[in-house]
Amino acid sequence: ILGNTYHLALRPGAEVVARMGGLHAFMGWHRPILTDSGGFQLFSLPQLTKISERGAKFRSHIDGSEMELTPESSVAIQEQLGSDIAMVLDHVVQLPSSHSEIEDACERTTRWARRCRDAHSRLDQIQFGIVQGGLNPVLRRRSAEQLGEIGFPGYAIGGLSVGEQPAEMYATIEVTEPHLPKLKPRYLMGVGRPEDLMESIRRGVDMFDCVMPTRNGRNGMAFTDHGPLKLRNLKHRFDSAPLQIGLDYDQSQLSRAYIRHLFVAGEMLGPILLSMHNLAYYHRLMAEVRAAITADCFLELFKRRMSGWRDESQPAVT
Repeated sequence: ILGNTYHLALRPGAEVVARMGGLHAFMGWHRPILTDSGGFQLFSLPQLTKISERGAKFRSHIDGSEMELTPESSVAIQEQLGSDIAMVLDHVVQLPSSHSEIEDACERTTRWARRCRDAHSRLDQIQFGIVQGGLNPVLRRRSAEQLGEIGFPGYAIGGLSVGEQPAEMYATIEVTEPHLPKLKPRYLMGVGRPEDLMESIRRGVDMFDCVMPTRNGRNGMAFTDHGPLKLRNLKHRFDSAPLQIGLDYDQSQLSRAYIRHLFVAGEMLGPILLSMHNLAYYHRLMAEVRAAITADCFLELFKRRMSGWRDESQPAVT
């Protein structure tokens, strides 16, 4: 599970979480937790943000109060939250942007990463560096090599899924991954669709995060082996099929017609059920990937899944 430093610092506050024993105890989730640094909000909340070499000053989107996030304070908040993996504070810019803007953000990210490493003190929490550089191969290579010299237990590829085309994202992964330290986990931030996961795994990525399974579920979309289903569509009114055959969760046999009814009626159970379905679908997909890699047949799985997602007109099959 991923938690966000900016949002948790505002509500309920890092001090509250720390007094409750950290995020694991606070949430009752005793499995891995990763915290973002708040760097993405430099991109997503530009109208509320002022960036300097020291860090970023935000105007809270809740009440307008001022909040400063520096590399040191981002690390301190994440240590209070007690996540297993903490991210360095990075500077994310929109794509496309000018070369000078991208280079400036890339170099600042490296300087901030060094400050984050120096501020980090929790021995039970590991810290990942974040590669920036937009779509520029030279900047990406430079960022990866500089972060490798600083030294982190893992490395993220950041600054993607912010306006570029999928082919551009894949090409950026290809030029970045070879320059990351060997035998360290690679984490692609903010991605994505099932096909993006498969394409990125094929290029050497190990970890992902994205709001898509739950956000799309809340808005009536289910992921399946034959592409996304838009459950609000009239064609599902009398559809007795489950969303996806072969998924193992308690409500997996509910009909598409019933779930459509919940959305049409405005029942909150609809978004809950589709969020559960999408998470189960992603979990199964990644379990298949791990098994295929172990069996040395990932490309076979890749071709099969990609072929199915390109043809959403076919019925659900195992």
